[in-house]
Amino acid sequence: MATMYTETVKTVRHWTDRLFSFTTTRNPGLRFINGQFVMIGLPINGRPLLRAYSLCSANHEDQLEFFSIKVPNGPLTQHLQKLSPGDEIIIGGKPTGTLIQDNLSPGKYLLMLSTGTGLAPFVSIIKDPDAYERYEKIILVHGCRHVAELAYGEKVVSELLQDEIFSEMAQEKLLYYPTVTREPFRNSGRISALLEAGKLEADLGLPALNREDYRVMLCGSPQMLADLQTMLEARGFEEGNHSEPGQYVIEKAFVDK
Repeated sequence: MATMYTETVKTVRHWTDRLFSFTTTRNPGLRFINGQFVMIGLPINGRPLLRAYSLCSANHEDQLEFFSIKVPNGPLTQHLQKLSPGDEIIIGGKPTGTLIQDNLSPGKYLLMLSTGTGLAPFVSIIKDPDAYERYEKIILVHGCRHVAELAYGEKVVSELLQDEIFSEMAQEKLLYYPTVTREPFRNSGRISALLEAGKLEADLGLPALNREDYRVMLCGSPQMLADLQTMLEARGFEEGNHSEPGQYVIEKAFVDK
């Protein structure tokens, strides 16, 4: 049977009526690459109910962090959203996933495109010193319907820019671009539309999206993934994987689940 760890919930924060994050203890035996996901869960009716969750924590941190949506009747999330500090949770011991640096060929700019809780794996990557060594700029794009749904990402970026270890690297190389589709905000529109029009790149002072300069990571809703994958391949981008690095990678573990 696969390795499973029992961890203790340390903190829980509810960002909106649909989104929350929580931290747990971390078994020293759990090793992962930034951008990967693990199975997490709770014992329900005497059996572990598990779902894939990206790790928001970086692999050098001594705790684990997760960012979750609340689904009222979701088999697992209806229970997860009731977690309190001191509760126990099951963490799988075999991290995996495609959103890792080695699945991409060398490039100038790392463009991470996310919607909703698809932000999670990129939270770990912006805390990865290796990413800053590989790229001239790291661009974190987070699309949500409402402004309030950006709060977790805004907090993470704000703290990183002030962190005593990462602040210098982040201030030099990290570009954060939140965008909202259903309310007035400084950036508005779907990520695919902003890229198609070249507005996202122009707003950041970067060249238009192209396969020579950009390496792209995708994590979000099925429609967003489909739209962006079509756009990237039309521009000559090839998908990377564990055996053959490419110009973009996509996390498929959460699609239709």
